[in-house]
Amino acid sequence: MTKPGAKPYLTTRNIEPENQETPIHFLRSDTIDYPYFYKRNHFPYPALTALHYFLPIIGLVDSPVLFSLRDIMNMPSKTIKAVLECSGNKRNLFEPKVFGEQWEKGAISQGTWKGVSLKTLLAASGIREEAAEVVIEGHDFGERKDLDNVYAYARSLPLNKALHPDTIIAYEYNGRPIPFKHGYPLRLIVPGWYAMASVKWIKQITFIDSKFAGPFQTIDYVYYPNKTNDEQAFPVTGIHVNSTIQKPLNMEILNTGTNVIKGIAWTGKGRITRVGISFDKGETWVDTELKNEHNAEYQWVSWSFTWFVTEKGEYTIMTRAADSCRRVQPMTPFWNRKGYGYNAIDTIKVKVE
Repeated sequence: MTKPGAKPYLTTRNIEPENQETPIHFLRSDTIDYPYFYKRNHFPYPALTALHYFLPIIGLVDSPVLFSLRDIMNMPSKTIKAVLECSGNKRNLFEPKVFGEQWEKGAISQGTWKGVSLKTLLAASGIREEAAEVVIEGHDFGERKDLDNVYAYARSLPLNKALHPDTIIAYEYNGRPIPFKHGYPLRLIVPGWYAMASVKWIKQITFIDSKFAGPFQTIDYVYYPNKTNDEQAFPVTGIHVNSTIQKPLNMEILNTGTNVIKGIAWTGKGRITRVGISFDKGETWVDTELKNEHNAEYQWVSWSFTWFVTEKGEYTIMTRAADSCRRVQPMTPFWNRKGYGYNAIDTIKVKVE
């Protein structure tokens, strides 16, 4: 029997570096408390403090700038509620299977981030005309065995994304300083893109005049459609339209009568406009009831459906989300060699007794 007030745990995928899933099926809030926010790391946690923390902006700029943490916190702030989803979320569901952390459905979380628009910081340095990309480097680093060398975690953004007013350098999460394991003291937040772009523990920002060639840009976080070669590869960027059933659990036993089915849906472009549910393996679909869909840019939408069932037996439940950009979850995912961007129609099975 579950004890009153019992709480779920994160699901551990790896200990060193630490990679843990959010217990997404057991959380009902649209804001995830930081103890339940999923953890995705490539390297051990860096050793740094905020005591002597400075953020340089260098490279192809008119005037290199060095910001203190206090400088940044005294600038006009912006608050954004946004989904952060690992691009490998649901990797475990790909068929045929792919290598990598075998995330199930919990490499996703959501909360409220407060910080300064990256555009505001970049404007202070003056951007030279030949600048093409902005490289954001974190303090975390380590050895990559595939390259037999040590690298820092670094990613680039094209100028149009870096200068978008909603791309922010965040210093708070849910009204408190960002927890150390999630990027304290400063973390980049790129709403609408998979979370590999939201670099933690920012060390420096550099303008360059070409495409960034770091391994986390050109080897990892790339869609490889072919199993044996790199032809037709292209980068991972925006979040695909997606949905997850939170209640009931897969393979759960239900009673006849009224059962409430609940879940979330999200997208990286526009807003969620519809979540359909099917009990006949996709032959017919019925709309679910959406919550907060009208003001949910960058956020997931909670949905629910009241299911009255009188016949005992085994059932397949499927959900399919659509967004305002006319994107719809596919029946089958776009298979790729590294297992990114899984967004096929969500499916569970239940038994009614």
